[in-house]
Formats: sequence, structure tokens, C-alpha cells
Amino acid sequence: MGDRNSIALDPRLSMVARLVGTCDCYADIGCDHGRLGAFMLQNSLCKRALLTDISEPSLAKARALIGRLGLEDRVAFRVGDGALAIDEPVQATVIAGMGGSTIAEILRNGRERLGKARLVLQPNVAAPELRETLSETGYAIVDERVVQDGRRCYVIIAAEPGKADYGLKERIVGPILLERMPDELLPYARFRLRVAKKALSGALASGDDGQIAPLEQEAAIWEEVLACLLR
Repeated sequence: MGDRNSIALDPRLSMVARLVGTCDCYADIGCDHGRLGAFMLQNSLCKRALLTDISEPSLAKARALIGRLGLEDRVAFRVGDGALAIDEPVQATVIAGMGGSTIAEILRNGRERLGKARLVLQPNVAAPELRETLSETGYAIVDERVVQDGRRCYVIIAAEPGKADYGLKERIVGPILLERMPDELLPYARFRLRVAKKALSGALASGDDGQIAPLEQEAAIWEEVLACLLR
């Protein structure tokens, strides 16, 4: 039998850990239960972890898990708003399980605290807005993955300091995903096309002229991606 104290991750967080790679210290903004940090430490992917959340009660679950596993001497807990809680140099920063708009705001407000850290981001929604903000705040996307966990698909983005300018298609689909066209993109593309078409139907029914053209463009882009993937 395996060690009951050994942390196992779901497919989403497993890919996040994979894209972080190895480093001396990583930060997890909005660390929630702290499982990712525990996994990183147990598997020698980092020497130290900086686990942050918006309030002390929010950190309670992570504190409890890290304490139970005996990892306290390798973890620093910080209460703070987004990246403003980072108070030491880190080589990688994870922001996962939030809306893309929220992650984008964290990047804008805490850009100086993030320094030269590699970012690994998993937006639940609004990935196009996040990609645009990455470009605006001085980051280039270096990797993107789609992970299916049960019936849900997650997009995970890795970015590093650099210059990049993304067109509409790249913002909607992702520059690396467009380049690689991985098989894992297929179910996500189908889902995004359904969402775009449903939103377009609503905009047409309500006469929301400001949304019709952008939604038509988005649907057309996903249809093109699907056609490429199904060849």
C-alpha cells in the first residue's frame, strides 16, 4: 500500500505542477487546500513554497494539511491580496482556479512583486482577456495545455517575462495551442463553439448589436479550429 501521507493530484493540478517544473521557491496565490504545495515539496519539485490567500481563514485548510504532513519548515504562509502577498523572490508563481478577469487584475496590480517568475495560470473563464493582459504586462506565453478532468476541460497557460503581441485568433484559442493543434484541444474547441453559438443566439434574440459581431467572429474561429482538428 502507498503512503497515506503521500499527496496525489487530479489531472488539472498535475499539469500545473508539470508546467511549474523545478525551482528553489514557488508561490501559490489563492492556494486553497495547499495540496499543490504539498505535492511540490514531497516530490522535490521545489525546496520552499510560499502559500498565500486573501484571508487567514482561507489559509486554514492549507496550514492544517502542511502541518499534518510535517512540512512546516519548508513553507511560508502569507495573507494578502493577490501577488501583493509575495514578499520574497520566487522562481515560479501559480494562480489557478480563478476567473481570467480576476487573474488579469492580479497580474496588473502585482506585476512588480512577480518579478521574473515564470507564471502558470489556470483560468476557469475569460482566457482571451487573460492572454491579452499577459501581453500588456510584459509576458510571453511559452506553453499551453488542455486537460480533461471528468467532463470538464481546463486550459493551463505558462508565461515568462518577454514581449508578445497576440491577434484575435491567438487570444481566443491560444498561440501555442494554435501552433501545436493537440488532440486534447478537440473537446475544448467543441465546448467553446457551443458556448459561443448559445451566446450569439441570445444576443440576436435581445438585439444586442454590440455583441453580435464579436460572437460571430469567435464562433467562426472555433469552427475553423475544429475543421483543422478533424481533417
